Amino acid sequence: MRTVSHWINGKPVDAGSQLHPVTDPATDQVVAEVWLADDAVTASAIDAAEAAADLWADTNMSKRAHVLFRFRDLLLANKNELAQLITSEHGKTLDDAAGEIIRAAESVELACGGPALAHGSTSLQTGPNIDTRSMMHPVGICIGITPFNFPAMMGLMMVSVSLAAGNTFIWKPSEQDPGTAVRIAELFQEAGLPDGVLNVVHGQQDTVNHLIDDPRTQAASFVGSSDVAHILYQRTAVAGMRCQAFGGAKNHMVVMPDADLDTVADQLTSSAFGAAGQRCMAISVAVVVGDVYEALLERLVPRAEAVRMNAGVVPGTEVGPVVSRRAQQRIQELVKTGIADGATAVVDRSCEQVPGYEEGYFVGPVILAGLPTDSAAYQQEIFGPVLVVLNVDTLDEAIALIKNHRYGNGASIFTNNGSAANQFTREATAGMVGVNVAIPVPVATYAVQGWKDSVYGDTGLNNASWSFYTRPKYVTSRWETNAGMDFGFRPN
Repeated sequence: MRTVSHWINGKPVDAGSQLHPVTDPATDQVVAEVWLADDAVTASAIDAAEAAADLWADTNMSKRAHVLFRFRDLLLANKNELAQLITSEHGKTLDDAAGEIIRAAESVELACGGPALAHGSTSLQTGPNIDTRSMMHPVGICIGITPFNFPAMMGLMMVSVSLAAGNTFIWKPSEQDPGTAVRIAELFQEAGLPDGVLNVVHGQQDTVNHLIDDPRTQAASFVGSSDVAHILYQRTAVAGMRCQAFGGAKNHMVVMPDADLDTVADQLTSSAFGAAGQRCMAISVAVVVGDVYEALLERLVPRAEAVRMNAGVVPGTEVGPVVSRRAQQRIQELVKTGIADGATAVVDRSCEQVPGYEEGYFVGPVILAGLPTDSAAYQQEIFGPVLVVLNVDTLDEAIALIKNHRYGNGASIFTNNGSAANQFTREATAGMVGVNVAIPVPVATYAVQGWKDSVYGDTGLNNASWSFYTRPKYVTSRWETNAGMDFGFRPN
């Protein structure tokens, strides 16, 4: 049985309160055991990060960037190995897992530009012979709590910029698929990262609380559910540390009457059902404007019925299992709730089994048409391959649905009308907006950012996080050769 260790001060650590099983979602078989930290393990990770902090902060930025360049090459060279590890613990298809590594590499590439991106500014002659300049200092010890759905990408969105800015980092990945974070830490060491700069600790709520409450940690990044994000944001506020906490989503796609419905159907099928719907930017609701509602459903139904569901390691699989039995059962219950509340299940593969993998946590594509907006299946983030399709008369009504929902992670519109697109981009209350793009996650040189209950904190990930992982200092200096300057008052 494979054991997933902590990674502390440059070496694996096998210790903690208990060993926790890691299952393959396709088979319900335990494939590994992961150590969950106790207080002593968590404290040792903070000790290691503290011991390494000053030396890493004093390392010049180009040398930090050299480590990141080497790591980026190692990350891509080991893409297939990492994809297999992700699939064995998470369940997503190998192609999807490999794609995650490529997106993660983009965040590393951004951080390689630290010497050009993390700099201050200077203003000359802000007063008589006075100059003012700003500089960006590392924050110190940063922590990252990442979700199961992107075990490599989410962590590297945080780790890469944090390290480039001169911080040390403690990564607490999901205990459901913990192996990837440790392998990444090993690759960082191979790239030349000094021991203690990046540490990986596995655990649950008590571990996170310990990391936050220790006065030596200075910043926390989190991705997960909104309820937990809110709790974590409150706790970090009490602890006096900065925090960016990203929560749930209910991403709406507005379909205008002039949109190409075949393109829309293809995009919806991929964005709603891909990765078994376990993406924070998955489309959960299609809002069809006008009289093309039935025509779109006619195109969606055969596509949803044709989606190939199987184990992630099977070639040709389009949708793998969800991450756990608990997730499977929760999704199935919300589908039942939606039907009981009045939706029509035009496609319902929620309880479909996969031959040869009958014990797997599979949930097939579901399309719920006409779901009432007060239903829990509309209000809650289902985080599964479930697409709600609604019909409204006007674009204003469609935008109102987005404005009135608690989440504001992403939203998109499909149209050939520039005026409609402009109105939508101005008025949609979401942090990431797409025009004829179903999943509008910006490239790393921009930011991953939500609105409303999708985020607590005011900075995004990737390029927006330089300000989060640094603290500014403003220096006002005056060099005067003549003594006796009259400052307008008489000294005592």
